[in-house]
Amino acid sequence: MNLATAPEKGSASTSPTAASLWRGGRGILLVALIVVVSAVVGVLLGGGSGESRPLDPADTSLSGGKGLTQLLRAHDVEVRRVTSVAEAEAADSGESTLLLSDTSFLTEAEARRLGALSADRLVVGAQRYQELLAPGVSSAETVRTRSREPRCALRAAAGAGSAYMGGAVFTAPPGATGCYPAGGAPTLVRYPDGDRTITVVGDGRFMTNLRLAEDGNAALAMNLAGAKPSLIWLTAPETTEGPVPGEQSFSELIPGGVRWAVVQLAVVVFLLALWQGRRLGPVVAERLPVVVRAAETVEGRARLYRARHARDRAAAALRAGFTDRVTPRLGLPSAAGPEAKVDAIAGRTGQAAFHVAAALYGPPPADEAGLVALATYLDMLERQVRE
Repeated sequence: MNLATAPEKGSASTSPTAASLWRGGRGILLVALIVVVSAVVGVLLGGGSGESRPLDPADTSLSGGKGLTQLLRAHDVEVRRVTSVAEAEAADSGESTLLLSDTSFLTEAEARRLGALSADRLVVGAQRYQELLAPGVSSAETVRTRSREPRCALRAAAGAGSAYMGGAVFTAPPGATGCYPAGGAPTLVRYPDGDRTITVVGDGRFMTNLRLAEDGNAALAMNLAGAKPSLIWLTAPETTEGPVPGEQSFSELIPGGVRWAVVQLAVVVFLLALWQGRRLGPVVAERLPVVVRAAETVEGRARLYRARHARDRAAAALRAGFTDRVTPRLGLPSAAGPEAKVDAIAGRTGQAAFHVAAALYGPPPADEAGLVALATYLDMLERQVRE
């Protein structure tokens, strides 16, 4: 027999077995199962987050206008969020700016009422009823929104510098100032209209929470929306419409067997957790490797007090220990007050109550000699009470 190839007697095979593979991979399988169950349950039971409302002063999403609202209020500009023409009319004080970012929900009569307000007007994008809200301004095309230079003498734009502008480009009426041009046509137009000033911008994303901190977007938004002490911010009313009749929700489209499978998987995970969970056995008493005498503990603490010159803590420890040991011998409850303890000790030992009170509740010793004297006096009192 070839000894080089003969297996040794009693040697064990090192190839993995099914049992060893299961022991090594069951933890990974359990984690994967929990992840899958969590994902399925999250899809079935988790509700979606609230729908974002672009350029809504109360919306904190990336497309909302909460950041601009806070900036305006920090500069003492009153921001009033309204969702109807009647509210806008009630808020119009003559020293206001009306911001219109969405007019799709308005009727023509409501647009005419908005056009008659005395407030300055800031119209975002090519809105519905453009001819009523910004007379003389028309838009025929759109351009890519990107960082652009103002290239105009308008103080609100020149002071802000480059901004994230684009969207609709406008044909400005006579006497208007155009800024942030794209292909020769402005994406921001401002012109006087009687006692009011009307401003139209092609894209309002420079005012959103996402873009406000870029370039000069915040400065431009502040200059346009915060020119007057009050800003009336008109947004679309929140809809409370239910599902369309005849349509099924996502949960209704899920077969009933899927819900039952999720319940079964949850039970399996629970049983696996019980099976693999760590079980605590009985308490095992062990001998301490080192036995420290009580006297050494006391001496060590005393050295620490002495090193830190903590005479007040040392005196407090002496008094507390004395009181705990003496109070039961005097027949007093643990909640007895200082006067009762002083009277009982003085009556038992014959010492003057004034000296007893000073020893138990007086100020801490001024030096180490005073601390030693206090300890000696307390030992004498304890001995007399015990005897």
